[in-house]
Amino acid sequence: MLFEYLIFGVAAFLMTGAQCEMTEVFAEAGSQAVLPCKCSSSYSYSPSIIWTKVNSGTVWRKQKSGLQHWGSSWYPKGLQRARCPHSQFERGDCSLEINNVREEDGGVYSCKVESGHKVTENVISLRIIKVSVSQSVAIWGTEVSVSCKVTPWPYGAGVQWMLNSSPFVPLTGIPSVEGVVKERATEKLTGNWTCMIGYKGKQGRASATLTVKGIIQPSKDNTKVYAAVGSEVTLPCVFSSGLIPSSSAWEKLKPGSGFNKPAPGRLPASFSPSSPSTQPSLDNSASLREVGFEDEGRYRCSGIVEGQRLTRNIQLVVAKIESSITSKKKGSMALTCKLTDTSEVTDYEWVHVVYDNNGTQSFESIQKGKTLSISKVSEENRANGHVVSPGKRASWEM
Repeated sequence: MLFEYLIFGVAAFLMTGAQCEMTEVFAEAGSQAVLPCKCSSSYSYSPSIIWTKVNSGTVWRKQKSGLQHWGSSWYPKGLQRARCPHSQFERGDCSLEINNVREEDGGVYSCKVESGHKVTENVISLRIIKVSVSQSVAIWGTEVSVSCKVTPWPYGAGVQWMLNSSPFVPLTGIPSVEGVVKERATEKLTGNWTCMIGYKGKQGRASATLTVKGIIQPSKDNTKVYAAVGSEVTLPCVFSSGLIPSSSAWEKLKPGSGFNKPAPGRLPASFSPSSPSTQPSLDNSASLREVGFEDEGRYRCSGIVEGQRLTRNIQLVVAKIESSITSKKKGSMALTCKLTDTSEVTDYEWVHVVYDNNGTQSFESIQKGKTLSISKVSEENRANGHVVSPGKRASWEM
């Protein structure tokens, strides 16, 4: 309300016969702001122009003689932070350019152009937008806030957040309050945050970058890794560049344990971490040298970074082929794909594998479906089973 009275006061003191226009201008902190001011290009002689900021005095002025003056705060160490380009005067443009705007530059400005008995005055409200993050590099799981500050704040304005050029939907379901977003840091918050302000038909924006570091591979919890019985498999666990976790560890979680408080179990005998916990490394992946059907289940990789314990759960899905005789006389049999988890399986495919004298393999797709019936089995015939899930393909051989 005080801001509105201030604008009214500026207009009330205009000279008789003056023309007044009120304009809203938004600028991002650190950028250049252009405050518009129209002045007629038909003056018979050079007019006097004076730019002032309410409660701060003169910014810049030009006398009819052409002599220019700057306010002391706008000409620090001989550097012109505010100016009116002379090249624009002939076009009727007396706009003020302010370089590297600061929060304290926000406020009400007046441009007064006087030529003879004619006085034109433009009143401009300059609002500086600044986006800041509580920590530019956040550790996964810590609380992070992104704030949008406008000086002076336009009461009644609309605020919209964009993340990487898309509207941001709060992960917590709680909308931002007075231009502040508070969330737990995850990879979904990484990127360029833009605050968009809409007020009286004008729009302004400002941006800041947030980086979230943690376990980048796999990028999300409960990622599925597929492996065939008897094969070797790698369980990935890679930390962001620059993060060297301490007390890194692997655990196998007991079946049926809750997601909030999973209970650790015993690791398989063939389990092997890529690097000892006594030698901190970005890559804390582990492997199973020979997968057994009983090795399926959830595994958890963890490490401590800056006092924060980071974890990632991985689900190992194990596959095998089971055979059954359907006719002893005809020598026919059925092969069935069996997986420990089929929730993401979208397709099954059987491939006929043929080896030549040099041991080179050739493949031929022969059937889709979970079960394959073979009328006659010979040592030369082999079948490969494939399962397809979103973004993944796993195979095993019999």
